[in-house]
Order: sequence, then C-alpha cells, then structure tokens
Amino acid sequence: MKAKLALEDGTVFKGDSFGATGERYGEVVFNTSMAGYQEILTDPSYKGQIVTMTYPLIGNYGINHEDIESRKPFVEGFVIKECSGLASSWRSEKTLGEYLRENHIVGIEGIDTRALTRHIRLEGAMKAVISTENSDDKSLIEKAKASPGLIGRDLVKDVTFEKIHRWNDKGKYNVVVVDTGVKYNILRELVHRNCKVTIVPARTNATQIFDLKPDGIMLSNGPGDPEGVPYVVETVKKLLGKMPIFGICFGHQMLGLALGGRTYKLKFGHHGANHPVKDLKTGKVNITVQNHGFCVDIDSLNKNDIEITHINLNDNTLEGIRHRKLSLFSVQFHPEASPGPHDSRYMFTEFVEKMEQNRA
Repeated sequence: MKAKLALEDGTVFKGDSFGATGERYGEVVFNTSMAGYQEILTDPSYKGQIVTMTYPLIGNYGINHEDIESRKPFVEGFVIKECSGLASSWRSEKTLGEYLRENHIVGIEGIDTRALTRHIRLEGAMKAVISTENSDDKSLIEKAKASPGLIGRDLVKDVTFEKIHRWNDKGKYNVVVVDTGVKYNILRELVHRNCKVTIVPARTNATQIFDLKPDGIMLSNGPGDPEGVPYVVETVKKLLGKMPIFGICFGHQMLGLALGGRTYKLKFGHHGANHPVKDLKTGKVNITVQNHGFCVDIDSLNKNDIEITHINLNDNTLEGIRHRKLSLFSVQFHPEASPGPHDSRYMFTEFVEKMEQNRA
C-alpha cells in the first residue's frame, strides 16, 4: 500500500506503508541512532512527533517484550528507508511491522530519509501528516498546516499514569517519581540502587507528595513544550529545598523553570544516541542519548545560585545544572540509556548519596 508524508512547507515524500493504515499528525524529527528503535518507539517523550530514522535498515532484530520503555508506543508515525524483511534475533518475538500494526502506528518506508533529514536540519522540525488514505498532495499539505504542533500544548496528560502506584515494594530509600512520561529504565536504575519507587501522576500536588514521605524526588522525562505544563512547575517550586531532587530531560526543564529560568524551542532538537556532552567539573566527555526539542536558556538562570555542570559539544546548549545551596541537580540527556558505554549511570548513585546525606 502506498503512503505519503507531507510537510507544512509543501514538501511531500512518497513511499510504502509497512505499519498500520490511516492518517496521523505530528512534528517530524530525525533520530540518528543506529539501533534501539524499539526503545525509541516506546519513549513517551515522542508523543506528538513523527520519527524519522537516519540509519537506513530498521527492524532487523525484531521486537521483544523486555526492551520496551513504557506501556505502549507513543510516536505518531515512523519513517524509515527500509524495513528489514527478516527479524533475526533469538530474543525476537514479532516483526517491527507487526508491532506497529498491533499498536495502530502508521509507518512509511522507501523514502529518501537522507533528503528528509537534510531538509529538517536546514529548515527546522515542522508539522507534518503521514497518510495511507489520502494521495492528494495539496490536501495533505493543508492538513499538516492546520495540525496543532507542539508549542504551548500539554502532551504530558496523554502519557502520565492516572493513579499513584508502587513500582516495587522493597528498598532503603523511598523515591517519588513525578511521571511526566517516565521511561522504565529510569525506574530500573533506581530499583538497582536499593530504592523503593512510587510513581505519581503529573497533576499530583506537593501536599500529596509530602504525604508519601519521600527521601528524594525524581522528575522524569516527557513530551512537548515544558511551558505547556505550568501545574508541574508550580508543584516543583513547592518541593525545592525540602529533599534531594534529580531531574532528567523534561524533568531538567521543569527544574529550570521552577528556578526562574526560561525555555526555548530548538531548530530541530536533539534526538539520537551519539551526542557528546562535557562534564565541566571533570573535563570528561560523555556520549549520551538525547530526545528533546526544547532547551533551558543558560542566560536565564541565576548563576549565583545555579552552577552549569554539563554542556552539549555540538551546539553549546545547556545539558546540566546543580544548585549551589540546595540538594538538587538535573541533566538534559538520558543517563539511564545505553548508547554503548554507560558513561552517565553514576548520576543515579550520586542521587542516592544525596538522599543518604539528607538522612544523616
């Protein structure tokens, strides 16, 4: 079945459908990872986006139930050069195409993903529509233009858990995770470090969180515009200074806003598993996984209170902060992910150490 991807600027790509049929809208972005497509599909931070993979052959090791990062895929659409006809892995349980069809995700293959990626790099991420139902270019372009985009939208409400619940029952440290779209591996890393984890919905207020008597707060990753969820920022403001706080990705942006900073939209975002980030304290460079379209403005932060800890070496954007007086820190990248090395896992250990110090 034929499929089309139409961008709001009038650019149209033709290809073949390999997932579910239908029509979906979202901001089209590119991801430079060579592997990890299953983790990308199930990352809630991709809600509202159509993801293009720059690596040409996707699906060759199939899909398994162990590598998912959330309860279902959240991408709006999936764009690749070629879907492997063979899923060859001892862990594989189904093909990529089968997985997309089961979860109603529209996929398109056979387009020039290099040309699409170059176009996004030059012109920026933009609204798009992916369709197997409509072959009229003009109609699809108008639909892309009329779609909502990401600016100012609350996409967190579509990915957060609805109720407070325990992830596990045992652990020395009681950690509350404010769920704006948490990835499972963040939870696994906490459990691995003797933490008892409770997940709370994004609209949980500070009083409800205090009632859970946490030793520390984890602010999770999540999708869309950080300024679209002011209710989370207000909650975080009330948590500042009460206990150790660790923010990841969207959680980093929540912390930045709560500390009086501003955020802005990047031209085409950071999406991939090969972003070099420099730790300004040690001088070491970590190779990191990234997935965000917005960033905290370095110049908007009060340097008397906030220390800049990490910088992206590709574009010098902010990647990490630490408060000089309060027990809180955050990073824009994903320390729980594994882009090859495990460069950044130490941050979870640091979080645990802060909780231990706070108990003393």
